[in-house]
Amino acid sequence: MRLIQVNLQLSFGGGEVYTLFLSKALAAADIPFDLVVHPQAQWWRTHDIPAQQIHLATTAEDLLGLPLNEPCWLLFHGPAHPTLNAALKARGHKLACFVHLPLYQRSAESFRNYDRLFAVSSYVLQGLIEAGLTQAWPPPLYGVAHLARPAEPDGKIRRGNIYDWDVRKVRDRLGKWLTPIVTPLANAISPPPTFSKRSGITIGVVSRITPIKQFPTLFASIAPVLREFANINLEIFGSGGYASVRDTRAALAPIADTPNRVRFWGQQTDVRLVYQQLDYLLTGLPEKEALGLNVIEAQLCGTPVLAPNAPPFSETVHHAHTGYLFEDPRKDGAHGFRSLLQNLSNGNYAHLNTLNDQAHLAKFSESQFNARVLQAMDGLEGLQPASTKVAT
Repeated sequence: MRLIQVNLQLSFGGGEVYTLFLSKALAAADIPFDLVVHPQAQWWRTHDIPAQQIHLATTAEDLLGLPLNEPCWLLFHGPAHPTLNAALKARGHKLACFVHLPLYQRSAESFRNYDRLFAVSSYVLQGLIEAGLTQAWPPPLYGVAHLARPAEPDGKIRRGNIYDWDVRKVRDRLGKWLTPIVTPLANAISPPPTFSKRSGITIGVVSRITPIKQFPTLFASIAPVLREFANINLEIFGSGGYASVRDTRAALAPIADTPNRVRFWGQQTDVRLVYQQLDYLLTGLPEKEALGLNVIEAQLCGTPVLAPNAPPFSETVHHAHTGYLFEDPRKDGAHGFRSLLQNLSNGNYAHLNTLNDQAHLAKFSESQFNARVLQAMDGLEGLQPASTKVAT
């Protein structure tokens, strides 16, 4: 049976990073595959994906019109509608799905009619098992850091786009239309600022600013504590929807009245350069997060992580070795976070070199990911590897 990946996302996020590395792992295992993408998606065009063929589909329902003349394994990145799945299975296709989000506050029903489910963390896997989804593949597949991105030619970090425009909204459609016109004019008058690290401790957010991360709720809890530590600076790298950015800014009001205590730098391409400028990476809140590729990226760049002590971060961060875990600030009034900052500020806690913990980092290496993928694909009934290696 042929293998066909389906990823219809327009923007580039964690699921798309996963698609890239899964594609490389399939090629390394001599397993040919096709890829189905949205016609307007650009992310796959700018990355080397060793697919045998690219198919275009505006909606998942368009899969029914693709020239699939024999039963295939369709590997979805995110669930499709159960009615569509039933129609595909009626044609003899087998369906698998990578589960990139935990089932927290989500229905499990959309996953029930898949033949195989692959979880990206033990946290996600446990949720599937608790929901009675016995077709979940037992080992979590985790993921790989995506650090091979275009570098800034002069090695400098400049402010990028802060907003991801949602074209379904009139306000955002106007913003998306105006940005390419206004931004060059504004830059001509006043070039975008260049990042320089300030004295003290630099804590950074490197993430898309999305509801899943819950940054407004996090900062509502910890911004008053950050205000107490004048030697700690907050740098936010990433873009998000208008409402998410607005609410994040509002939650940071307790420290926003102090000049440059918190700065927004927008979307960045060279994230390795960004991590090198940080003393610590700060995560969002845990329960809606499936894995956190930024956590893995930071640790592989030598940057320790500060995160609430809960899955999935308790899986991906080795406490006191690759970062520090603290009590969820919503549960203890941010007392644990305050204690952590005190210990970092007065030197009671060492500044960690995450690269010293190679045993932990190896779990997220490309070689181990490839081995897990090969084992998972061997478990798909009727899927046969090619006799020759797929060209990359």
